[in-house]
Amino acid sequence: MGARFTGKVVLVTGGSSGIGRATARAFAAEGATVVVAGRNEQRLAEAVRDIGGDASAVTVDVTDSADVARMVATVVDRHGGLHVAFNNAGILGTPAPAADLAEDDFDAVVRTNLTGLWLCLKHEIAHMRDHGGGAIVTMSSNIGAHRRLPNMAAYAASKAAVSALTRTAALDHIRDGVRINAVSPGATDTEMSLRPGETAADRAARMRESVPLGRVGATAEVAAAVLWLASDEAAYTVGHDLVVDGGAAA
Repeated sequence: MGARFTGKVVLVTGGSSGIGRATARAFAAEGATVVVAGRNEQRLAEAVRDIGGDASAVTVDVTDSADVARMVATVVDRHGGLHVAFNNAGILGTPAPAADLAEDDFDAVVRTNLTGLWLCLKHEIAHMRDHGGGAIVTMSSNIGAHRRLPNMAAYAASKAAVSALTRTAALDHIRDGVRINAVSPGATDTEMSLRPGETAADRAARMRESVPLGRVGATAEVAAAVLWLASDEAAYTVGHDLVVDGGAAA
């Protein structure tokens, strides 16, 4: 393994499971001091044990600005700085046709996926631009700006907005020394990609027909994309939305 992130403090929201946990583990393997953030203390504790090293956790509700500010302050107080953030926290919501979506369900998806991500950007950038800059990667999706699926209106709208927000924030803050990009995975080997009642074998059969590459993505493959975007190797990459989906949105 390389050590691209030795001496760096990395924050991963939604870091207790799935892509967030795999990415936190990958950052730690490359020398980073990792803090995972989320709502569930027990799952965060399990993630910290899995990541190992000097990993730690902080609870947060990303929809609450004061709580997000506290999260960033906690990371800085604990480790002396914040150099990289992966804003991964998000929810799928309840799939339904656009006209049949409950208003509360639509609001919850947008509040978490878009507003919550913006609040993370807001408070992370405020610290980074005053302390030598940093790199931020946001979690978007191939569903949204890149492709659409039936019954996914709230999720698609929120993720398309994340892509636009990321690119605009990248332009706003690159001269502040804060480099911002997005990653847009397709179906990945997490619980979120399983349809109700679907097994992993069922999903594999579905992926063989619906994804040009013929399979579901591995969390490690998405993590590798995030680490590249956050690394000095991508120093000239600003405001990019990197699709990692086996060709589904090609």
